[in-house]
Amino acid sequence: MAPTSRSLRHRLLRGLLFTGTLLVAAIALGWLLWVPLPREPGYTVVTTWGGRGSGRGQFHEPTGIAVAGGKVFVSDGRNGRIQVFDRHGHFLRQFPVPGATPEERGRPMNLAAHGEGLYVADYWNDRIQVFALDGTPRRVIGSTGDGPGQLHSPGGVAVAADGSLFVADFYNHRVQHLTADGRFLRQWGTTGKTGIRAGRFNYPTDVALAPDGRLYVADGYNDRIQLFDASGRFLRKWGGPFATNLFGPFNGWFATVTSVAVGPQGNLFVADFYNDRVQKFTPGGAFLTAFRLPATAPAHSAIAVAVGCDGTVFVADYGGNRIQAWRQSRPARRW
Repeated sequence: MAPTSRSLRHRLLRGLLFTGTLLVAAIALGWLLWVPLPREPGYTVVTTWGGRGSGRGQFHEPTGIAVAGGKVFVSDGRNGRIQVFDRHGHFLRQFPVPGATPEERGRPMNLAAHGEGLYVADYWNDRIQVFALDGTPRRVIGSTGDGPGQLHSPGGVAVAADGSLFVADFYNHRVQHLTADGRFLRQWGTTGKTGIRAGRFNYPTDVALAPDGRLYVADGYNDRIQLFDASGRFLRKWGGPFATNLFGPFNGWFATVTSVAVGPQGNLFVADFYNDRVQKFTPGGAFLTAFRLPATAPAHSAIAVAVGCDGTVFVADYGGNRIQAWRQSRPARRW
């Protein structure tokens, strides 16, 4: 006997309900797998300073930040200088980042402080400039090109205990390890080629070293973090499903990573630029918490991050031309 139209509709409805249930279950499972819940309380602003301009204490697109000796060092990008403040935002001094000629200035990006030195990624001039903390020039590392030890718009630098450098070589799509005087040691990534596989990069923007020598790489336009051990072996990557260049606003996801910093307890802080926020992770990459800066039209905000020895997080607000200091709302549990 042929089924009635009513029974056909009933079967179709059951099929649709079953398919819908499977779809909802898959979405729920994916959410649980790829959007972790916070494990720690958030952060609140305790200090803000700056404003658009070229005067003392003003900024024109701040692009990097570091903390050393109780001082806050800021890359004042378009003004071609480093400004120095105390931890409360009071201006102390400034010094220029020289350009290719005496008439020009550099474009300082992410900073690293090591010992008595400040290391500046000079994006426009394809080099790392090294200063004493008082601003006295010490040396210049690198030259323009794609050969070993050469650079094409470095975005960030980290300094190891032995004085060697790790450099995010932006347009060369690689991270280089150089001696203290700039001689090439090794690299991660394929020069001039992007990729989403482990150990490949898509415009890396910054690097940071953990106390045990592990290397964190801000794989900028792959929207992820990559982690390598002290011997250079790849350990893991994170940022969206399988960390394969899928960007988004969810916990643990990114929309262009521009800066990384290791806190005093070993946790990793990440400037998530187009999401206007900073995210915090365990040393192994588990999501802990995030805090969002107000978006500043037409540009975005959280471009660089540094952490003081007391856990205060300093953020360079690119669009707002200011610095913000953040503190955790209440003590965090240890994980």
